[in-house]
Amino acid sequence: MTKPSLPELLHAAVTAVGGTERPGQVTMAEAVAEAIDGASHLLVQAGTGTGKSLGYLVPALAQGERVVVATATLALQRQLVERDLPRAVEALHPLLRRRPEFAMLKGRSNYLCLHRLHEGVPQDEEEGLFDQFEAAAPTSKLGQDLLRLRDWADETETGDRDNLTPGVSDRAWSQVSVSSRECLGATKCAYGAECFAETARERAKLAEVVVTNHALLAIDAIEGAPVLPQHEVLIVDEAHELVSRVTGVATGELTPGQVNRAVRRAAKLVDEKAADQLQTAAEGFERLMELALPGRLEEIPEDLGYALMALRDACRTVISAIGNTRDKSVQDEDAVRKQALASVESVHDVAERIANGSEWDVVWYERHEPRGGAAYRHSGASLRVAPMSVSGLLREKLFTDRSVVLTSATLKLGGDFNGVGASLGLGPEGAEGDDLPQWKGVDVGSPFDYPRQGILYVAKHLARPARDGDRADMLDELTELIQAAGGRTLGLFSSMRAAQLAAEELRSRIPEFPILLQGEETLGELIKNFAADPKTCLFGTLSLWQGVDVPGPSCQLVVMDKIPFPRPDDPLMSARQKAVEEAGGNGFMAVAATHAALLMAQGAGRLVRATGDRGVVAVLDQRLATARYGSYLKASLPDFWCTTDRNQVRKSLAAIDAVAKRAETEAETPVEAE
Repeated sequence: MTKPSLPELLHAAVTAVGGTERPGQVTMAEAVAEAIDGASHLLVQAGTGTGKSLGYLVPALAQGERVVVATATLALQRQLVERDLPRAVEALHPLLRRRPEFAMLKGRSNYLCLHRLHEGVPQDEEEGLFDQFEAAAPTSKLGQDLLRLRDWADETETGDRDNLTPGVSDRAWSQVSVSSRECLGATKCAYGAECFAETARERAKLAEVVVTNHALLAIDAIEGAPVLPQHEVLIVDEAHELVSRVTGVATGELTPGQVNRAVRRAAKLVDEKAADQLQTAAEGFERLMELALPGRLEEIPEDLGYALMALRDACRTVISAIGNTRDKSVQDEDAVRKQALASVESVHDVAERIANGSEWDVVWYERHEPRGGAAYRHSGASLRVAPMSVSGLLREKLFTDRSVVLTSATLKLGGDFNGVGASLGLGPEGAEGDDLPQWKGVDVGSPFDYPRQGILYVAKHLARPARDGDRADMLDELTELIQAAGGRTLGLFSSMRAAQLAAEELRSRIPEFPILLQGEETLGELIKNFAADPKTCLFGTLSLWQGVDVPGPSCQLVVMDKIPFPRPDDPLMSARQKAVEEAGGNGFMAVAATHAALLMAQGAGRLVRATGDRGVVAVLDQRLATARYGSYLKASLPDFWCTTDRNQVRKSLAAIDAVAKRAETEAETPVEAE
């Protein structure tokens, strides 16, 4: 029997999900197949509506080797495992003559821990474990969440937190889950045979396609101990998020609260001398943190260096001592010891990393507003450390021994793939070199007609935005745009403070248009309410720039209050910028402009989500039209028709609003029988 061709396979899969083939999807599938066959690497930009998940799944399933697919969002993981993969496997089965298995795999703390659920949680202040179900008042929110979790444990097949709806608070979940460091291990645990996390790992070992998240991919790369099964092909979807997710996993933090928790957990398990040493070191660290001022530490001050070394040495003493002590009064000592060790080891590792001081790390103090009450008295300051860059790590760990495909709707910034490529540790496209992975960039376009479907409006007449300055003219402009659009507005703000001020002001100015504000409800609830009522507007910050998918007339105006450059006092971004400049590059373009371009491309992508969508992306920042870097940012956005004419844009919005209202009226009017 002849081997089925890629177009045949793609056609079968697309038909199975009820879609239509698009030229971009065919181009993408061919490029992915070529990269896999040639064991090379591919960056592929595929606009919204291309059908990119089938564009990579079909060639991946066809080649028959194990594939790991890593995504950034839960929504996409769900779509792959619950919709795209089952249908594609079913449709391809007659053609491939095999039915590839697929599985989902996440980090351990995403799964319910049966040991914690049945045996209780190690209590910091008391001996042994306590029953969290008895301790929480059944009428409290925590108590209700815990009772729901206990019932759910009897019926769930996966134990995966994301399959629990509605969800529970982080606090409730922490009572029934463990980190990989706290886990007793399947062989030592009484529940090892039924463990949800172990079952997921076993399933992944047998599967041909393993769906995971960027965080687990980062842990797999950084920790050295493989958590993902051996695989020949890696596909990274939502790849524009990868660098920040890997940076997040590689970032360490120390807070007085966390150090004190380690002291309490270890106290019962070691002799008095070791416990006192750790207690004294913790007090010294806490005193310093009370005086900490936010900002980068280019060099570790002497007093902080001493405090960190004292903490590191005390943790070492405790780690050696925990292994030898057996306190007869402690029940379920293995679990208590494992949790104490996990706490002390994580303090030790971060203290040692900062004390050792690497030129590749950035260290800074951060202050948080205490959230009230004695319980949060330690939430004031933290000491953080993050890698200056993760590009070397990614080049070394990601692009060796497998073919890697990275895809997203936004990978081409300023007109080419080199900016994103550099952040991933790749040289310029086509560059030759022994240690440079070979890669190719392909832009398969979008099924949308951007110049006809959307307008990019730059409010060139507004004053240049000053940091935290009064922007009365911007609020006037925003008010008029929302009125012209008849509501239907997604407001993307560069800071939470700006979003709150705008929401407050506009609620009093134009009460006829309800304004939802991020943080006042769960994100899912806000998006649902925004989509349900065309007159409603939704304002918010970072997660809205990337996480909103509202096709149709409820979102016809996307407003960006200003170009979303990183804050000048962001220690990590400014350190990265400085490092590029010291190496002779343009730090502003490489770091700040790339960061802004990526966010703006994502934000502008919220407007056109379907072929019938029409609307305006309004940037209320004159620098997009006047500054030298404006053309680079514009080249990163969809190819909308562009204008700075405020009257033209109001007329266009009013016309789009009128068409939408007519359609809404017709939909509500019953058709009379002939």
